[in-house]
Amino acid sequence: MPEGHTIHRLAREHRRLLRGVPLAVSSPQGRFAAGAARLDGATLTGTDAYGKHLYHRYRTTGGELLRLHVHLGLAGKFFTGSGLAPAPTGAVRLRVQASAGWLDLRGPNACELHTPADQKALYARLGADPLRPDADPDAAYRRISRSRVPVGQLLMDQSVVAGVGNIYRAEILFRHGISPYRPGHDLPADAWARLWPDLVTLMRAGVRTGRIDTVRPEHEPRAMGRPPRVDAHGGEVYVYRRAGQPCHVCRSEVRVAEMAARNLFWCPTCQPC
Repeated sequence: MPEGHTIHRLAREHRRLLRGVPLAVSSPQGRFAAGAARLDGATLTGTDAYGKHLYHRYRTTGGELLRLHVHLGLAGKFFTGSGLAPAPTGAVRLRVQASAGWLDLRGPNACELHTPADQKALYARLGADPLRPDADPDAAYRRISRSRVPVGQLLMDQSVVAGVGNIYRAEILFRHGISPYRPGHDLPADAWARLWPDLVTLMRAGVRTGRIDTVRPEHEPRAMGRPPRVDAHGGEVYVYRRAGQPCHVCRSEVRVAEMAARNLFWCPTCQPC
């Protein structure tokens, strides 16, 4: 599932591609046909991202304001191109054709029209998004500090911190030497005060580059004389998907276990319980 930096990056890309011109909107698959018909001919006025949720804001030819909500889930993906879109193949839920290019959406968990009230209600259920200027890290810490749930699970709870997925969860805890099994109420306030801005920095870098890179300069491949990471997810990391390999810092074996139905990666030496 894409992490929050990807959704914020998509919001920015979609604004550049679609904003300000009349759009031809369709649903070749047919599952969003009614919604696409309402959007056809509309103009994109802006986009917004919160955690793993993406919104497009449209103004129709009749002046109606509509919001398109997309949650990619595990299988959803956007495809874009310049010029005219090719003939659709497969399950294209949403197609948007602009003057300069096109956008296709396949396999999302959600593709639906929302009212402003719907959007407000959704946002009210979400925790602090490190990539939003209105994020409230103190509110997130209050939730964490009152909980007996392991901090590794709390960081993946979108009602606590929105946008953090498995990679950022594993990497930020490693960078701060925090065991993912530490109960939330045992996480000191000063540890959270160091973790949050670091998470903001890492995720902002992800928006810029489209990768998740979390290793410090002294642990990069060139500095350590090691080959670059080869992985479909890209980016240099400390523990994510490195189970059985030596830790870049202490050379202990990176561990993997299941936590709340997701694989959890950590170094037992650098992140003691």
